[in-house]
Amino acid sequence: MARKVIYWVTTVLIAVMSALAAFGYLTKSPQAVQGFAHVGYPQQLRVLLGIAKLLGAIALVVPGLPKLKEWAYAGFTFAWIAAFIAHYLAKDGPKAFMPLVLLVLLAISYVTRPAGRQWSARAAA
Repeated sequence: MARKVIYWVTTVLIAVMSALAAFGYLTKSPQAVQGFAHVGYPQQLRVLLGIAKLLGAIALVVPGLPKLKEWAYAGFTFAWIAAFIAHYLAKDGPKAFMPLVLLVLLAISYVTRPAGRQWSARAAA
């Protein structure tokens, strides 16, 4: 039971934070636009990541679609590693480590997934 609670708490936190970030990215919030400019990313990437984060957040919480969930976990992993590197190189201090905190939450969500939310590569082959 505790494992299920941990899964849902971390997964919903990730989904909500990603959906809020996607909203900011896609509505051109000044903070998002300035943040991407600050780390040297083009604004087109902000739009692409906004769409990807929204779709990833949805994929993590809807039932079924275990293969799509795997892709969402992978996508968030790559995005947050890149975000950490970008903020670290921009000398953003402690703020640079926030993507790593999200990555830890993502890892907890991933390892506590119920069997029905896992994708078996052998079963798909």
